[in-house]
Amino acid sequence: MTDAQPRSSALIRGTIFVRDLERSTRFYREIGLTETYFEGRLDHPSATAILGFTDNRPFSIRILKRPGPNYGMVGLFQLEGEAEEVPPATGPARIGEVTLVFYVTDIMATMDRLRAAGATWAPEPQTFAMDHRSQLEVCLRDPDGIFINLVETDPVEQEKTGPEVDPAG
Repeated sequence: MTDAQPRSSALIRGTIFVRDLERSTRFYREIGLTETYFEGRLDHPSATAILGFTDNRPFSIRILKRPGPNYGMVGLFQLEGEAEEVPPATGPARIGEVTLVFYVTDIMATMDRLRAAGATWAPEPQTFAMDHRSQLEVCLRDPDGIFINLVETDPVEQEKTGPEVDPAG
């Protein structure tokens, strides 16, 4: 017998441990995460314990989102004190890396804004073709080297439940 209840939600949030909270906020606002879901300083020991630290290390966070439901958010966490720092990645994708994907209506205007906001690697968009569609896409890196894929398509596409295939082929 199968359980008809979902076993998990949609992806609620991706969290990025950033070097500069304000710079990262400006960058993600340019993608369209214009609302702040939560902003504050986490100082309860449970906040750092959940991250694997044995000592309390208060830190500042800001969770950004688009207008509407509270999913697909990006959390920006700025750790303080003695935390290991990963060098920012550069260039193309690497095995084991996660990519944040966003639909945008105007990829060229978005790229201009993201370059001005601190994209660390931002080649020109290319036409990406699949059997069922073709659109402009680009992969770039945020100020901390996080890999991001922008797809030029109407953001309402996110509400569809699967790819639409043209039956005429």
